[in-house]
Amino acid sequence: MKKCIILFVILLFQSSFAPKEITWVAIGDSITYLNEHPDETGNRITKGYMTRLVERLPQFKYINKGYNGWTAVKIATDIEKLNIPVADVYSVFLGTNDWWGSKPLGTWADYENNTGVATVQGSFRVILNKLRSLNPQAKIVLITPMQRVDFVYINNFKNNAFGSYKEKNGQRLEQFADAIVAIAKFEGIPVVDLYHKKGMDHAKLVHFKYLKDPATGNYKKFTFPDFVDVPFNPATDEYPYPVEASQVTYDGLHPADKGYEMITKELVKIFKKW
Repeated sequence: MKKCIILFVILLFQSSFAPKEITWVAIGDSITYLNEHPDETGNRITKGYMTRLVERLPQFKYINKGYNGWTAVKIATDIEKLNIPVADVYSVFLGTNDWWGSKPLGTWADYENNTGVATVQGSFRVILNKLRSLNPQAKIVLITPMQRVDFVYINNFKNNAFGSYKEKNGQRLEQFADAIVAIAKFEGIPVVDLYHKKGMDHAKLVHFKYLKDPATGNYKKFTFPDFVDVPFNPATDEYPYPVEASQVTYDGLHPADKGYEMITKELVKIFKKW
């Protein structure tokens, strides 16, 4: 009987000091979605930033609310249909698809005045309002888009896009990143600014792009920015990013393991305080 009482006291003591489980909802696009779908990367990644974070901070339990190809505008438009649960922590990692899809960034007034989903800045206000309605005490962290070079989807070469080294319909991806940083500053919440992070600039995203040299017709490894104006024919050319081309990304846009590790380290710095 005495041993049972001692064991009970030990278990009670241990449970009282066990770390409290913290629920984290990660809202995002394909960069978030792929955490559970490495097969859709040609198995170029082993795990995404959510799995990596909870391995280091096991008190966190994550829920993946990443939607392949979605924009902040789409998330905001459908926010009431997404069944986003009550959580202790929310991260919002959006913007790159808004830029490529030429969604209007809008102005600071769109965020401040809650003008709705016609602009990206208005959409961020809708998203943050929803999260705060779910849990006013929740911690929120924003993540800016990464820089990107020429994207070619590994499963469909015809799905390709030029990088953020130039404007798309009069907008620069950097403007979207800067707007997200400004929102975080205004709200007093942390932000992971991947766009301006050292080591994630255009020249570091891939080792090279494997393309036909227009002068010779032979394949050649072109580094950034030399590959910018070299044509790629999705109907006839080889995939321009073989495994050895992977660096921060594996396809010019989506993080490779190195990129996911860099994102994870930035988030761990914030999450370990919570």
